[in-house]
Amino acid sequence: MAKIRLEHVYKKYGGKVTAVKDFNLETEDGEFVVFVGPSGCGKTTTLRMIAGLEDITEGKLFIGDRLVNDVPPKDRDIAMVFQNYALYPHMNVYENMAFGLRLRRVPKDEIDRRVKEAARIIKIDHLLQRKPRELSGGQRQRVAMGRAIVREPKVFLFDEPLSNLDAKLRVEMRAEISKLQRRLGVTTVYVTHDQVEAMTLGQRIVVMKDGEVLQVDSPLNLYDFPETKFVAGFIGSPSMNFIRSRVQTEGGSAYFVGEGFKVKANGTLGASLMPYNGKEVWMGIRPEHIGLKGWTSIPESDNVVKGRVEIVEPLGADTEVHVEVGGHMLTAKVDGHAMVLPSDTVELLVDTSKLHAFEVDGHEKAIGHAMAQDTRSAARV
Repeated sequence: MAKIRLEHVYKKYGGKVTAVKDFNLETEDGEFVVFVGPSGCGKTTTLRMIAGLEDITEGKLFIGDRLVNDVPPKDRDIAMVFQNYALYPHMNVYENMAFGLRLRRVPKDEIDRRVKEAARIIKIDHLLQRKPRELSGGQRQRVAMGRAIVREPKVFLFDEPLSNLDAKLRVEMRAEISKLQRRLGVTTVYVTHDQVEAMTLGQRIVVMKDGEVLQVDSPLNLYDFPETKFVAGFIGSPSMNFIRSRVQTEGGSAYFVGEGFKVKANGTLGASLMPYNGKEVWMGIRPEHIGLKGWTSIPESDNVVKGRVEIVEPLGADTEVHVEVGGHMLTAKVDGHAMVLPSDTVELLVDTSKLHAFEVDGHEKAIGHAMAQDTRSAARV
């Protein structure tokens, strides 16, 4: 096992395109770190630099205490699992898993031990004689993982390994990867564009946009304390609602004011908003923190938002209601049995203990969060 450390790492193409900008990160030994962000944000490029498949333009990369900028991939003691499995079609499962070890001239008995042990761990020991064409997508991905496990590397690298699988199988494989990483205790870097994968797998998550790191934190802190509007909207499903509002202070309190609503900002958020009196900000509230009046346990108290229902999406236990409020579309996750129809005029109650505020200009940084900062969680271990 080994730590990974990136210091002021850049990746530039042709001197004009900068794919990764000033990337800084240090993992813990045995930590599971997830890179997440939209397509083109630089997450896979960063992973490929760690693997040695892309040269580093500027900065330093350490695996353990060893500077590896100029070390070829085969000598970095890493194992990578790709999106497309990359299995040899003419070899059976056993041969695919053993191939890399044979190239390294590992003794035959040791190869046999490692392959059978890895196959047992990932539950494909009954498939060792099959060819890739005889396997399902999930089984092929397990073989790709097994090929990485037999290397017994210091670092695992995963490049969107589940994106070719159907939704149900992705959920199953997420659980398998999580259990496998905990069992082996190997430092792991995992790239995905799926924030649900990121939240469920990572001990820490690196959120990227346009080649830059916006926030590195535990899943719960990203959810509760996003540092920018982009992070707030990217983490969470459905994504956070943002309503452009004007700050109005009255009697020592701050309010978000707009067409159809006047919502009080409580606690530390209210104090943070006092200097913004008369200015426009983004009010942020997650769909799960909004209730339909008469169908919610959220008490009514300076927290009413009025609007017109545009779309109703029943999901069983919950219903997602899309409401037009002052030119903004707001999504509320309400009781699944709530009686609401398109074109209805409704009153929604927001949980003011879960409000967020973000600047309108620049990087749209967080102004504050209603939740107390001392509730910030540590990364999962």
